[in-house]
Amino acid sequence: MRSRPTIGSVRRALAALLVVLMAGPAAAADGERLVVGSKRFTESYILGEIVAHAARPHAGAVEHRQGLGNTAVVFGALKAGAIDVYPEYLGTIDAEILKNPKPTDLGKMRKALEAQGFGIAVPFGFQNGYALALRGDAAQRLGLTKLSDLARHPALTFGLSHEFIGRADGWPGLAARYRLPHKPTGIDHGIAYEALAAGRIDVMDIYSTDAKIAALGLKVLADDAAYFPRYDAVLLYRLDLPQRLPAAWKAISALEGRIDEAAMIRLNGDAELRGQSFAAIARDFLAAAPSPSPGVRASQGFGERLFADDLGRLTREHVVLVLVAVGVACLIGLPLGALAAALPRLEHAVMALVGLLQTVPSLALFAALIPLLGRIGTVPALVALALYALLPIVRNTCTGLTQVPAGLRAAGTALGFSRWQRFRLVDLPLALPVILAGVKTAAVITVGTATIAAFIGAGGYGERIATGLALNDHPTLLAGALPAAALALLTQGLFELLARWVSPRRA
Repeated sequence: MRSRPTIGSVRRALAALLVVLMAGPAAAADGERLVVGSKRFTESYILGEIVAHAARPHAGAVEHRQGLGNTAVVFGALKAGAIDVYPEYLGTIDAEILKNPKPTDLGKMRKALEAQGFGIAVPFGFQNGYALALRGDAAQRLGLTKLSDLARHPALTFGLSHEFIGRADGWPGLAARYRLPHKPTGIDHGIAYEALAAGRIDVMDIYSTDAKIAALGLKVLADDAAYFPRYDAVLLYRLDLPQRLPAAWKAISALEGRIDEAAMIRLNGDAELRGQSFAAIARDFLAAAPSPSPGVRASQGFGERLFADDLGRLTREHVVLVLVAVGVACLIGLPLGALAAALPRLEHAVMALVGLLQTVPSLALFAALIPLLGRIGTVPALVALALYALLPIVRNTCTGLTQVPAGLRAAGTALGFSRWQRFRLVDLPLALPVILAGVKTAAVITVGTATIAAFIGAGGYGERIATGLALNDHPTLLAGALPAAALALLTQGLFELLARWVSPRRA
């Protein structure tokens, strides 16, 4: 006869697993290291990778936390000490970070940042400003050459990035300055180019160093009212970095003035048009190696991307996120569900609480946890994923225990069982299939939700998805989505086998 797992043994195993998995990152964090961050668009990936590659020979450990999201997320990571430095733009620092209603000079920005423990350094040598653009043929047909011309065409469809729509120096001020009546639709920056080329939108916001402007023959509208400030590319860093890692900082400082606008457009094109990896672009730039000619596409096929060298690492990171998050959710959710079943007056309050957690947008919760926990990456991702996994576990635990027939409970009491013995030997075995179904649902949902954790530097398959979105590269996006789907199917299959093993044997 096969032995059955007890709730105590399962909880002990999960607790042990959590200690082992969390010990590694904690031990690694004791050593001195440099952590570079970047936002979720091509140029920021490239600049972050260049900084990381320049510093790597001069530091014990250098990590590049790629694609951390918008300004609020990545600056939050800098404030929390989770990253040491990241590429930023003066106009963004002035309007978004320092909240200055009007452009100020570099000296005032430096003084305000120093009071918060941050500094501006290493101007790369180019500026990457915001602008609005549309297809060249449409601009010629409508006679559009400058932003003020847009007011005469209220029927145009605007597809703008979500950050631009919400920025202080973005759409609200631009629409007011030029009296634009349009109602923009939020769209990811990488996807907007494809939508514009296909005619699904008429106008989009662009970065002036985007390589696709020339490739798609877009018309950039002149800012005739001088609304946009300068967006010189610089590094925003923690003031203790030069003293903590002087050799690495010296190597990073040597990047000053090395990238002009033409060079940055070419580097962006290497990623977006010629399919080179960010690491290869950074290596070639620092080695002064020539880029492939514009007509050559060096991109990999889908199979090569799917089974690239990072597949093992991403799989390990994704599995760890799912295992630990679901394990923690079980440690919290199983007792909470049992409490709700034992005390019916608490059931509605418990279910309302765990249900409320499901209504919080996942990316918003990930971002909110960064300042609360003082770090980015695995820890806030695990907290968020565990909270999202609670509802099916708590609900099924409560349902399974309340559905145990009263007669069987009475029989256990009549046999002289204590309340705990009856719970362990009667209630729990009968409720176990329903409880296990809840854990299965939580695990499968967590596999999918864990892809979003890459947007705060937690790794996993979402890393490929974020890169694919930034580059509008469907093969790279699918190379992350398909393994995640396969892992979800595998997880469901394993739980089906486990359900058969723990189900009571029938005659």
